[in-house]
Amino acid sequence: MKDFGEFDYIIAGGGAAGCVLANRLSADPDISVLLLEAGNDEKWIWTKIPVGYLYCINNPRTDWCYRTEPEPGLNGRSILYARGKGLGGSTLINAMLYLRGQARDYDEWAALTGDAGWAWDQVLPVFKGVEDHWHGEGEHHGSGGEWRVEQQRLRWDILDRFAEAAAQAGVPATPDFNRGNNLGVSPFEVNQKKGTRWSAVRGFLDPVRQRPNLHIVTGALSDKLVMDGARVTGIAFRRGDETCVATCRIETVLAAGAVGSPGILQRSGVGDPALLQSLGIDVAHALPGVGNNLQDHLQLRSIYKVQGIHTLNRQANSLFGKMKMALDYALFKRGPLTMAPSQLGLFACSDETVATPDLEYHVQPLSLDKFGDPLHTFPAFTASVCDLRPQSRGSIHIRDRDPATAPRIAPNYLSHEADRIKAAKAIRLTRRIAGQAALAPYRPQEHLPGPGYDSDADLAVAAGHIGTTIFHPVGTCRMGRADDDTAVTDSRLRVRGIAGLRVVDASIMPTITSGNTSSPTIMIASRGAQMIREDRRDARA
Repeated sequence: MKDFGEFDYIIAGGGAAGCVLANRLSADPDISVLLLEAGNDEKWIWTKIPVGYLYCINNPRTDWCYRTEPEPGLNGRSILYARGKGLGGSTLINAMLYLRGQARDYDEWAALTGDAGWAWDQVLPVFKGVEDHWHGEGEHHGSGGEWRVEQQRLRWDILDRFAEAAAQAGVPATPDFNRGNNLGVSPFEVNQKKGTRWSAVRGFLDPVRQRPNLHIVTGALSDKLVMDGARVTGIAFRRGDETCVATCRIETVLAAGAVGSPGILQRSGVGDPALLQSLGIDVAHALPGVGNNLQDHLQLRSIYKVQGIHTLNRQANSLFGKMKMALDYALFKRGPLTMAPSQLGLFACSDETVATPDLEYHVQPLSLDKFGDPLHTFPAFTASVCDLRPQSRGSIHIRDRDPATAPRIAPNYLSHEADRIKAAKAIRLTRRIAGQAALAPYRPQEHLPGPGYDSDADLAVAAGHIGTTIFHPVGTCRMGRADDDTAVTDSRLRVRGIAGLRVVDASIMPTITSGNTSSPTIMIASRGAQMIREDRRDARA
């Protein structure tokens, strides 16, 4: 086993959270930081061009290409569970949509953890502090931070008409989804800069790479923690055929995400004793919540054929159309090559009893059977809708002791009756919007799931046919109160019962945010780094 040296802090995982942590912790020149990333320092052009997600997702160069177990709620289907591979993690391949969620999400975290520091009015300054918003400094936004937010650089008539139809159906226009209540319809803002993807590695890591106290190691697959009794003293990792160990003087921080962080804990003997013993792993510390409480947003992709209006389908299937798109991007950094996977957003309530939006739409001027397939030859739009606050809970557990083995991912989509009922409501809302006057001239015709599905039971089956993940796994190392036996970390993200160890990534969310999860993860990492610095200062006082 190769001795890789001793550091003050070791960060396992170079994704969104890891990049922020490396930036913030290495700002103190008196401490040394080791950042371990299992993927590469990816410089591929398609991680820079926004539409490159089409080539990066389900590509082993940039994606771990996980798959779920066969899901009963999806009528027995196993689906792709993409996770970014390389420095920057999923910000290399994600939708680039800038969304914080709702104030009620963070107020709920504060209630669940007993820590008012997670409330909306406390995390809002953290969001603003990392932000470089196109509109500049204001009540709700910040400027000069590392996380660039811009308006999209294209528009579509079909999406403008959909927005008008949504207003006719009772969902008003909004200028900003990020003020605490995201009710309304609007184009998404995106993490881009001048038509290029703005990943966590570009924003947080590239500007500080040359710091002499920051050591970045790629191709380093974190295996398990090194422990001295109930204290973590380092981490073992694989680099090629070599097994290495790094020693940590102060803290080891797991930032491998909702899929990776529970796996490191479980291989280290931290988790559910029954699982560990079944895999021949000695129990170092019993924490039954590790790997449980998995939450994700399941999107239901309704597709409507249209007539007499332009969509991307025909342009993308035309040689001339492809040449025009390439020229627009090469000359002006505009046009379809700057497209996020979704351009128009809509947040709505599933019924009148819901206080804040519990449905999110991602609307696209295109359609295809499934990700990776060519676009349809007929003009169409897709209105994907997800339940923002699902009641179903799943799990992520290792299959064996080998860190290279993909884990068993079981989201249990639509396993809760409330989620099946809401799926039916969501599809009906999509139909109501499509039936409004603003879209009538284009004769929308439901292609998927198809008008034959009508009853609640039928629509639940339809949801199983058309449902797929929107890639927002959270909660598998969730934080909670001291008397919560299923919580993995406390509200300061320290792993319960083990010294010198924290988890700082999306896995600590007790409940999923009401929107996309990338920017909330950035906030968690920024706040987690602040906690780590505070605890070091207090320990030295």
